[in-house]
Amino acid sequence: MAQGQVSGLISFPLTPFTADDTVDTGVLADHVAAHVAAKPTAMFVACGTGEFTALSVVEYRQVLTTALRVVAGRMPVFAGVGGGPRVAREFLSAAAESGVDGVLLLPPYLVAAPPAGIVDHVRYVSTVADLPVVVYQRANAILDPAAARALLDVPTVIGIKDGEGDLERLRSLISAVRGSGHPRAEEFVFLNGLPTAEVAVPAYRELGVDGYSSAVLCFLPEIATAFYAAVQREDEETVRTLLTEFYHPFAALRDTTPGYAVSLVKAGARLTGTPVGPVRPPLREVTPEHLAQLKEIIERGRAALAAIRAVA
Repeated sequence: MAQGQVSGLISFPLTPFTADDTVDTGVLADHVAAHVAAKPTAMFVACGTGEFTALSVVEYRQVLTTALRVVAGRMPVFAGVGGGPRVAREFLSAAAESGVDGVLLLPPYLVAAPPAGIVDHVRYVSTVADLPVVVYQRANAILDPAAARALLDVPTVIGIKDGEGDLERLRSLISAVRGSGHPRAEEFVFLNGLPTAEVAVPAYRELGVDGYSSAVLCFLPEIATAFYAAVQREDEETVRTLLTEFYHPFAALRDTTPGYAVSLVKAGARLTGTPVGPVRPPLREVTPEHLAQLKEIIERGRAALAAIRAVA
């Protein structure tokens, strides 16, 4: 699989749960189909937005199998992998057996480690399957330039997804990789993986990072795709309007409560007609007050998009 396929607008579907706390594969299939219709460049299932840490291996296989069946080869499908080193290996083996195109390696569970230790973890986990790996930099998995260069020597690692948001650090990682002289340096991928990544798209693009994950695709695909199209054609007015009217208010509400990067997205999906069910603990459901605010933000975003289209 070419690394260039992991770029552009990337989808991160939710994992729906039933009232009796099982994975709702029927709703998941419909949810994935809606993502496919939005035509992202790739799909990452059972990752952070998909509540990877809440899934058993059996449920994980259900999610991957369902997504792959619906996508039917129309785009690359990556799966989340994480936990401690042995657990991550177990999930990576399950991902490989399912037939996904690659994995997103989430930070290791709990343990803090120096950047070189993160590289060791990546190397240890990735050896169990010949699948492309994107390393997720965030929380307790922070890299430095030497670590970024070292990842080039791990054959299956194709890139870094940044969820930290330190642009100067990211600039140093990009420079270290691109200037390394390594045969894979130019094809190595960097992705914007911040929560509500659209807010940071202009800043990341200045670093040459064009690909980003969009949780908004889960509940307002019309806004997510319109924003991406505006970015691509350098329509600064549309970008600014959607940031002001929708993305900034949504991100501000998200920041009020830990875990809302997932809970708020699930609530948005329910509000817009997809019965994805509840989040699993330790995530908490959105409060009634915040749910009312979310509804207003969704309506405000839709109104802004309608106004943009009316004058187009």
